[in-house]
Amino acid sequence: MKRINEYKKLFEIEKEIDLAELKLKYRKLVKQWHPDKYQEGDPMKEEATLMGRQVVDGYHFLVSIAQETKEANLEEYMVTITECGIADYKHKGLLLEITFTDGSTYEYFGVNANVYKKLVNADKQVRFAKRFIYETYLYRKSKKAKQEEA
Repeated sequence: MKRINEYKKLFEIEKEIDLAELKLKYRKLVKQWHPDKYQEGDPMKEEATLMGRQVVDGYHFLVSIAQETKEANLEEYMVTITECGIADYKHKGLLLEITFTDGSTYEYFGVNANVYKKLVNADKQVRFAKRFIYETYLYRKSKKAKQEEA
């Protein structure tokens, strides 16, 4: 959640993410922080390089969690969560990363340690995740399925 808030602050987004508005803000920030604006040796060049990377990373991240993106990929997501099992999972802080048997990986934001422990200890992890994780938490696809990468 901290990462989401940092990127929203960078792009001055207070509510829902509008992709058209996000793209305009992205272009403005890229122009503002482009390292080619600064001469070699200028201390601002290094800061601009770091900020430029953060702007690009933030843009891609926010696009991936935007409602429009989720709606466009909803059918694929529904197939994954209904037809695939859980191959692996990792939890760090409030981020739960689940890798499915089709090779795709999704990140779920705001999953606390209590919910994670219940997932780990569940008799049927897939059933638990369907009931309490998949459609409860904000998510994004972080890695594509193996057959899509080829």
